[in-house]
Amino acid sequence: MCLCGLKMSKEMEELSPLVDSGHGDGSEEETEEDDEPKICQVCGDKSTGYHFNAKTCEGCKGFFRRAMKRPAQLCCPFQNTCVITKTNRRQCQSCRLQKCFSVGMKRELIMSDDAVEKRRMQIRRKKMQEEPVTLSPQQEAVIQELLTAHQKTFDMTCAHFIQFRPLDRDQKSMSECGREPNSSRFTYATMHKPSPEDAMQQTISFVSPSFPSFSFQSPENKEKNQHKSAIFTSLPHFTDLTTYMIKNVINFSKTLTMFRALIIDDQISLLKGATFEIILIHFNMFFNEVTGIWECGPQQYCLDDAMRAGFQRHLLDPMMNFHYTLRKMHLREEEYVLMQAISLFSPDRPGVKHHSVIDRNQETLALTLKTYIEAKRTEPEKRLLFPKIMACLTEMRSMNEEYTKQVLKIQDIQPEVSPLLLEIISKDS
Repeated sequence: MCLCGLKMSKEMEELSPLVDSGHGDGSEEETEEDDEPKICQVCGDKSTGYHFNAKTCEGCKGFFRRAMKRPAQLCCPFQNTCVITKTNRRQCQSCRLQKCFSVGMKRELIMSDDAVEKRRMQIRRKKMQEEPVTLSPQQEAVIQELLTAHQKTFDMTCAHFIQFRPLDRDQKSMSECGREPNSSRFTYATMHKPSPEDAMQQTISFVSPSFPSFSFQSPENKEKNQHKSAIFTSLPHFTDLTTYMIKNVINFSKTLTMFRALIIDDQISLLKGATFEIILIHFNMFFNEVTGIWECGPQQYCLDDAMRAGFQRHLLDPMMNFHYTLRKMHLREEEYVLMQAISLFSPDRPGVKHHSVIDRNQETLALTLKTYIEAKRTEPEKRLLFPKIMACLTEMRSMNEEYTKQVLKIQDIQPEVSPLLLEIISKDS
């Protein structure tokens, strides 16, 4: 097809991809000397550098690229002797293209569409790496709300731990006795088994956001229980501790704007699914990775204390590995509270109804954690920290299931587990 005298609109002529303005177009653009005239070799307009092996303006660069990518048979309406200038360069495409070739422009230097897109991505990536990462005002507000909620609901001095029924460490741990909690040799004196009585619903509705009150066993009941042949001697203390921590987790969650915006059914489902994990993350802040001891203010805990409460190795071994792994990351309080919130807003918990809302909340929290690490951390290994934290969150899910199984076994043998904990681990939504 002969396109005689075809004119190109100025808009189409000036249209060119991002990469055409520099090295990204494959034009081998070179730096000009200060005293070298900056004139387009094709039309005489102001040159912007070397493009496709010739010094040209942006217009002639774009014209040559389009002509080579959409080739058509061009013919001059005159005698193929048109003089190409800035003012008449759109009047004869044939002579203009010939002039491009005559000054040395090369078709093989034009990048393919795939190469252009790849180059664009490289430029964007480089710009992102060069620009400092900063938290947005919204992300700053999320972190501040989480910190305030954590500091308001969790007493880092653990002063109230001394109010719990005391730990009985006189008896050897279950590992030392070589016994399993589901053994038929174990029996327990007949006791009244408390009913949850909608403990979860009542606690969410009525627990005060301020420091929770507790009603532990009276001295008379403690004395009576001392005469009973308790198998899991640490269980009374751990029952009080767990009840205390569950109430703190509920108060922590109720303080969060995103949580309060959810329907009550979803609030309950999230708490039932995440309470154990949030407690686990919180206690990691007290874990000493050198001694393997949880140093909780006036109270210290070791692995044997958990075993005396009835928990077994197939939960405690991975739990210890989790604590060592997470503690060695040396997380800051901001990272701990974001980790707790990501665990809380898990859209795949059983009974959740508004998955998309909770999924967006979790995505916001995860992105905030990732941005915080990139903005606030300076060590070279910081790029590995976010995926490591997410791996720990995944690991806790399997431990959560095993924890539920073991609590139910302990309750069958020694029914001292609190109604609130039984409601937390129950399958009913």
